[in-house]
Amino acid sequence: MTDTSEREIVQERVFEAPLTLVWKAWSDPEILLQWWGPTGFTNTFKQFEFKVGGVWDFTMHGPDGVDYPNYVVYNEIQEPHKIVFTHGEKSEDLDSFQNTVEMKEEAGKTRVTMRLLFPTVERRNLVVEKYGALEGGKQTLAKLAEQLQKMR
Repeated sequence: MTDTSEREIVQERVFEAPLTLVWKAWSDPEILLQWWGPTGFTNTFKQFEFKVGGVWDFTMHGPDGVDYPNYVVYNEIQEPHKIVFTHGEKSEDLDSFQNTVEMKEEAGKTRVTMRLLFPTVERRNLVVEKYGALEGGKQTLAKLAEQLQKMR
């Protein structure tokens, strides 16, 4: 197996919530809308089809007024443990990265691991440097934690 670590961003967090609740936060568009994205960002969902081959087409609105188009196609869904999707800015741009989200229950809590795999080291580094992907991922998972507290 090829080592892809130089092309990856991996972030992990343990949530004080059962697996079923965490899965719902990822799969229910009304809930996902509330927490997805870094601090200060909001979203407008144009399309959300949570199924293999389904599309999630949305715009993230930055706190600075900049809009960021996003286009996702779901490649694999294994309820309630795994979601794999390709993610780009538009339908023609699905080579940006692949996101694998794995969820594992641990004594009533849930460990979530997000693994973003980019086609090249350069693309990964661009996303880290230009868009602050490392901090943005941490903030997104922090917003998920806040959302899960509201849902309990």
